[in-house]
Amino acid sequence: MIKLHPQIIKKNGQGQFVILSFKEFQTIQEALEDADDLLALREAREKDDPSKPGYTLEEVRMELGLTKRRKPRRKRAKRR
Repeated sequence: MIKLHPQIIKKNGQGQFVILSFKEFQTIQEALEDADDLLALREAREKDDPSKPGYTLEEVRMELGLTKRRKPRRKRAKRR
C-alpha cells in the first residue's frame, strides 16, 4: 500500500487541490503505469487464440535479425 501524506487546499470549505511530495507523486504514477500494463496484458490474453501456433525465441531473433551467425569450426589437423 502506498503511504501518502496529502495536504488539501480548501476553498469555501470544499477540497480544491491536493499537494503531494514529488516522491509520492512518482510512486502513484508508477503504480498507475503498472496497472495499465496489467490491463493491457489481460486484454491481449483474452484476444489470444490458443489454436494459432506461436513463435520460438529463435524464430523471433531470426525475424528481427538478432541472431549471430556462428562461424563453422575448422577441423584441426591431426598430429602425428
